Amino acid sequence: MAKSKLKSFVIKTGITVVILAVVIGALVGLKAIQIGEIMAAIPNMQPPPASVATVNVSSMDWPVESNAIGTIAPVQGVTLSVESAGLVTDLAFESGQTVRKGDLLLQLDTRSEAAQLAAASAAADLAKISLDRAQQLLGRKTISQAEFDAADAGYKEAMANVANLEAIIEKKKIVAPFAGRLGIRRVNLGEYLTPGVQVVSLQSTDPIYANFYLPQRDLAYLKVGLEVETYTDAFPDQVKAGAVSAIAAEVDATTRMVEVQATLPNPQGQLAAGMFVNVRIARDAPRTVKAVPASAVIYASFGNSIYVVEPAEEGEGFIAVQKFVRLGERRGDFIEVIEGLELGDRVVAAGGLKLMSGAPVLINDGTTPEAQLNPTPDDA
Repeated sequence: MAKSKLKSFVIKTGITVVILAVVIGALVGLKAIQIGEIMAAIPNMQPPPASVATVNVSSMDWPVESNAIGTIAPVQGVTLSVESAGLVTDLAFESGQTVRKGDLLLQLDTRSEAAQLAAASAAADLAKISLDRAQQLLGRKTISQAEFDAADAGYKEAMANVANLEAIIEKKKIVAPFAGRLGIRRVNLGEYLTPGVQVVSLQSTDPIYANFYLPQRDLAYLKVGLEVETYTDAFPDQVKAGAVSAIAAEVDATTRMVEVQATLPNPQGQLAAGMFVNVRIARDAPRTVKAVPASAVIYASFGNSIYVVEPAEEGEGFIAVQKFVRLGERRGDFIEVIEGLELGDRVVAAGGLKLMSGAPVLINDGTTPEAQLNPTPDDA
């Protein structure tokens, strides 16, 4: 009986093991078939199209020019200071005011000097009377030549004393030495000033200078009267034209740069001393180049390249084809392409970093800012 039960258990266990082995084998075989199908399909799989922005290689006329950063300087500029000590009795200007040559700006107390001048003038008048009388007496031979000379010297001394006091009184005031715009007032009414105290700065505003440096090689074309264009970030839409008015007589031995000065009209006073300006000088007639946005270039140590969009050989859509290029000069947002592309080629201007040659692309123009030849901060 016991042997019969044991035999039955062994048979059932064997059947169960066989069934499990068959099931597991079937599952493993099915999974192997699925993996094989996936591996076989991988070479034929295509990545989804990458979204890119494109532009056409265009022909552009680029001016042959030199560019520099300059600094605005006044034709005339000075910080006005007092020459004599005294109490401020009159402030005849406001900060930022425009003045004319000769306008009174500041007056110090001159009451003491005025009294001294009155006394000196009276003494000079008396000396003149004495001199006239001595001259008459000399004509009559009533006095000696020495007495006349003493009267003459006394008159001249009295007049010199008057002139000295007039000069002292003149130093008690400040007048505008030239027309221009005043800066910030540094003194107050009623304040006691000592010699050398700064009162206010005065800058002429029209015309105005732009000082800048250029490499020594540019001396070949530089000359007085050469037209220049300037613009500044304060007024990016306004280009001010001027002309070279002076060229330094020497080249800096350290930098090999030469200083150049241009004169610019500034009727509205928009340019102020100390501002920086961008300076352009045309050297020759414009040259025609093939250009693309600089963002289209993929830079690499083994060579720079640009992706060109072409129709796919099979099916619809486009693919990106990598082409190596030789680049030239960069201007603003554009860069010159010397070799590797033709006019009219459609290139990837944005999105090229994620591409491989032959990858499908989805063109989505209008998603990037338009490239500018002379970009300004407002274009950023």
